[in-house]
Amino acid sequence: MGTRDVTETGDGEDRVAGSPRDLAAPVPKPSDAPAGGAAADLSPEELARRRAALAELMDLMREAVQQDGGDLVLTEVDYAAGIVDVELQGACGSCAISSMTLRSGVERMLKERLEWVREVRGEVDESLDYAESASLGRGAYVPKYY
Repeated sequence: MGTRDVTETGDGEDRVAGSPRDLAAPVPKPSDAPAGGAAADLSPEELARRRAALAELMDLMREAVQQDGGDLVLTEVDYAAGIVDVELQGACGSCAISSMTLRSGVERMLKERLEWVREVRGEVDESLDYAESASLGRGAYVPKYY
């Protein structure tokens, strides 16, 4: 998965490591019942296929976001229900088009390329000071003006 690794912890979760803040964000494994209450029929092979496909696509998108001083972090995944949560970080917190990046870029690509993805929920980490976030911007970065 490139600079980010997913490891099984044995406690029913995956841990995604390698965010810019160097935090290990928990990524729950799929529940036995997806939204709607129907039993999920994900074989171990299908689960592995979904994990690998998501990791490959996330690495592709992360590279583009990182070129502008930001980062795209996978925060939570329900493989059975098809729900993917992501967060834009770094320069994205002070970028005027970060919400467009989430909707028109990340969400569109995940849904188009991964047939099992039904919902993409995205956040923009705005915890960095505006000046610090803006200083990370480069490339096609478009600063917000307040």
